[in-house]
Amino acid sequence: MSYFDAASSLPLHPVARQALLASVDEGWADPGRPHREGRRARMLLDAARETAAEAVGCRPDELRFTSSGTQALHAGITGALAGRRRAGRRLVVSAVEHSAVLHTAEVHERAGGPVRQVGVDRTGRVDAQEWAQALGDDCALACLQSANHEVGTVQPVEEVAAACAEAGVPLLVDAAQSLPWGPVEGAWSLLTASAHKWGGPAGVGLLAVRKGVRFAPQGPVDERESGTAPGFENIPAIVAAAAALRAVRAEADAEAARLRALVDRIRARVPELVPDTEIVGDPVRRLPHLVTFSCLYVDGEALLHALDAAGYSVSSGSSCTSSTLTPSHVLRAMGVLSEGNVRVSLPPGTTESDVDRFLEVLPGAVEGVRAHLGAGAGTAAGPAPSGAASEVTVDALGKLCPLPVIELAKVIEGVPAGGVVRVLADDEAARLDIPAWCEMTGHAFEGVEGVEYRVRRAEPDAG
Repeated sequence: MSYFDAASSLPLHPVARQALLASVDEGWADPGRPHREGRRARMLLDAARETAAEAVGCRPDELRFTSSGTQALHAGITGALAGRRRAGRRLVVSAVEHSAVLHTAEVHERAGGPVRQVGVDRTGRVDAQEWAQALGDDCALACLQSANHEVGTVQPVEEVAAACAEAGVPLLVDAAQSLPWGPVEGAWSLLTASAHKWGGPAGVGLLAVRKGVRFAPQGPVDERESGTAPGFENIPAIVAAAAALRAVRAEADAEAARLRALVDRIRARVPELVPDTEIVGDPVRRLPHLVTFSCLYVDGEALLHALDAAGYSVSSGSSCTSSTLTPSHVLRAMGVLSEGNVRVSLPPGTTESDVDRFLEVLPGAVEGVRAHLGAGAGTAAGPAPSGAASEVTVDALGKLCPLPVIELAKVIEGVPAGGVVRVLADDEAARLDIPAWCEMTGHAFEGVEGVEYRVRRAEPDAG
């Protein structure tokens, strides 16, 4: 079995396992007590903080440990907003932030705080100039991930941080995906990360708050972790998390170069092996180990099951893999195809043969899912039959991704060039996938009104 879902979580790093077992025996006492056992626990905690701070690029007294990356984000955002309430209440976030950021923004908005969401281009990247314009005089905090968790696109954090600094607005960076590969450049003010992303134990997050940033922890506080994460510190897990971060950083440059070459191979070969496939995310400014692609006429959940049966664990942002039946907010913000979406994130140690075997089984898995749905690869339409109707309606109401697009692809072959297909679809994914299908095939998307989508057929050789 090949685990290709490193962006979600990694198994415990061998160094972390050793550190965890050792500190279980040495770090069980209360680090806040002055006795011998407490001092020993405090030394372990302080050493872990110094190690993690060095990797982050901050002072040890600026770093707090939390119970997760999600808690670090919640605490960082709410604490910074409260600390700067006199400056204003506006919160600026990108449209592709982790759900933990967006959920916190929703709570802030329900409480009357204005939220400005900055869009991204088709690669998932924000524009630094647009970001600067979104700040305004009443902005209390801005949040931007260093790299996207679904498509791997690296954000212009350094440019955005400069714009925030000029406007006097602190910038919180979610570095969960990028921190194992290196420190975040730029004059950021707050930073968060999660240990299980780099082979540390689950249940350990990092929150760095630079000196000089106004910060007021919310909720009941105590003397631990500067009031950010009340409760007894999990010293063995913290020590293991710091040890793992130091270990992966020592190998990061070499491993990044090796995995980038493997990802380049996937990016090049998938469109050759699987027709009607779109590689999404920035082709250059991206994480070294992650690639995402979407396949037309494919049920994402069925494809994940097929790949799992073939021995490959991957992830997906397709609407059909979610209990909400809505596409990933990241793919939706980018305006790219969501159906048949696959995220491959290679763990350290992945070999060329692992990738080659994946490329061998992928075409058959996609073909099997398409066949089950009654769809075929390649949808370029030939000349329409003589006397074909110039306007056709497809009733796909009640049908879920990817069936509306499959029905559209079948019908458009019978419409003459310049003719129109009206697709009736009430699936949320259709708002993303029908325009994306048009862009991929060369047909013209003329808009949507309610549940009616209008698609005008291009010349036969335009798709």
